[in-house]
Amino acid sequence: MNFFKKISLTIVTLSIIASLSLTFTGCPKAPVTEEPTTTEEVEFKAAMATDVGKLGDKSFNDGVYAGLEKAGAELGVEIDVVMSEQQTDYVPNLTKLAEDGNDIVFCAGYMFGDSLKEVAEKFPDTYFGGIDIEYFDADFAPIDVPNVREILFKEQEVGYLAGVFAGLMTKEDSVDGINSDDVIGMVGGMKIPPVDRYIAGYIAGAKSVNPDIKVEVYYTETFTDPAAGKEAALAQYEAGADIVFQVAGLTGVGVFEAAVDKGSYAIGVDKDQSISSPDSAPVILTSAEKFLTQATFLTIKDALEGNFTGGDYRYSLENDGVGLSSFHEHEDIVPQEIKDAIETAKQDIIAGTIVPPEVVE
Repeated sequence: MNFFKKISLTIVTLSIIASLSLTFTGCPKAPVTEEPTTTEEVEFKAAMATDVGKLGDKSFNDGVYAGLEKAGAELGVEIDVVMSEQQTDYVPNLTKLAEDGNDIVFCAGYMFGDSLKEVAEKFPDTYFGGIDIEYFDADFAPIDVPNVREILFKEQEVGYLAGVFAGLMTKEDSVDGINSDDVIGMVGGMKIPPVDRYIAGYIAGAKSVNPDIKVEVYYTETFTDPAAGKEAALAQYEAGADIVFQVAGLTGVGVFEAAVDKGSYAIGVDKDQSISSPDSAPVILTSAEKFLTQATFLTIKDALEGNFTGGDYRYSLENDGVGLSSFHEHEDIVPQEIKDAIETAKQDIIAGTIVPPEVVE
């Protein structure tokens, strides 16, 4: 394992020949001579294989890639990315990035589990960061390869805060776009643990402040189909929902389109989607964020500085790894009482007096 990935060696030799004081005038001083600076540098390379949502999903993949870009800008790291069109691309893509000499390779998405383990074992001198990769087989055995860091998040915690927000906000029927029905929605992509944790927390948070609320839940079984997301969200808005939380990657873009069409609201996921999807900002009240960019950046920094260790790294409210985004242009329509309720729930989760569920009941 190479623990010193970037070595910068600069040797500068300066020779000055001082002129001698001569007794006769007009005699010039000896010239000052300098030897050129020589710099020898070994580059550090970081790369990423996307899941099938690819870059441009405005949430998960984009958030991870932004961490590579941050490392490129702040640490001078050379970065690369390869797109996965289908799941059968996972092993070839990871293999290619390792063979290309990248010092650390990231893969984004729960479905990479088997592929990551297979490739990481073949390239023990390459570091790997598995975003949201918690288990690799049907027995739910954790990946246990020393050059793999599993970068995980307590989605249920920020999902709970989103539920507290939606459960209270749906009562504010004096706000344009909020109706008198006690209904909110939830559109998920595939039914996998990270998505389920968001949903379980969302439902629990909403019911904690509004026990009679109805939460419409629908899985599209895809992260790459905005039309499917729009269809699912339209059905929920027509069923009385005025706020729909999407946890569906690129599919979730369709939820925002539905909110625009219906004059209703949505909650974004993974990134602050009021920023990543600015055209939809008028309907995005907030976003349940996993701070993917920072987690990716810090993992690269650890590898670069020789501090990389494998294993399970889980980010939470307690260590500022997840959180609700700003309300941005909607700041004025969210009552202070709701903001206070969110903060109280956050502190109770950190203290352990509230433990959001991880599994949808």
